[in-house]
Amino acid sequence: PQGPDGRILTRLPWGDLAEFFVLDDRQYRSPPACPKRGRGGSVTVDADRCPALDDPGRSLLGRDQEAWLLDGLATSTARWKIVAQQTLMARRDFKAGPGLRVWTDGWDGYPEARRRLLAGIAERRCGNVIVIGGDVHMFAVADLRPDFDDPASAVAASEFVTTSVTSQGASQRQMEGWLAENPHLKYLGPQRGYARMDVSAGQARTDLRAVSTITEPAAAAKTVASFVVDDGKPGPRRVPEVD
Repeated sequence: PQGPDGRILTRLPWGDLAEFFVLDDRQYRSPPACPKRGRGGSVTVDADRCPALDDPGRSLLGRDQEAWLLDGLATSTARWKIVAQQTLMARRDFKAGPGLRVWTDGWDGYPEARRRLLAGIAERRCGNVIVIGGDVHMFAVADLRPDFDDPASAVAASEFVTTSVTSQGASQRQMEGWLAENPHLKYLGPQRGYARMDVSAGQARTDLRAVSTITEPAAAAKTVASFVVDDGKPGPRRVPEVD
């Protein structure tokens, strides 16, 4: 199959406890905003120099998949709705102080589509929505709000992003700067490893697991941070780590 005939988006129920919504954020997306002259692909750009970012007609998922996802989340009877997708959904502003600088390859390149989705989740009272992702070579835990500039904007969903297994990423110092600039980010970690989620009726717990070294197959792993989302209360909260 070619292009949109190679469908990978799907819904996978796990009894009445959880339903997984597996997304495709590559085949249906609008082209990246403000590419470098003579080149395609993504860039890191100051938002005030890239008006295309605010175009409501642009979409990361495509309008059909957006509608499919929001309708599915709103009608699902599962206690937990887990959205599995390829990257970080929360905004990551790279620029200290006033102004906004973002990387255009992920959701930050499609802010109106993200706002549309998160506002829809809130307005339709979907409840217990958790977004999981990867790709950015770091651990990330976040509150997902329709408006990241407004602290009063209600949390619509929770997000957990796993790190890479071996590929290197940003430094701890860089991440500390991002945390200061992005208060909706609850945790960023540069370690290598994986995430482990345990879902029950009352809560969803995620343990961020890091290995001591990537050069030894028998390297030890430990939990570096743990968060839970309580049933009916969007937003991750940190709890003591348990290996």
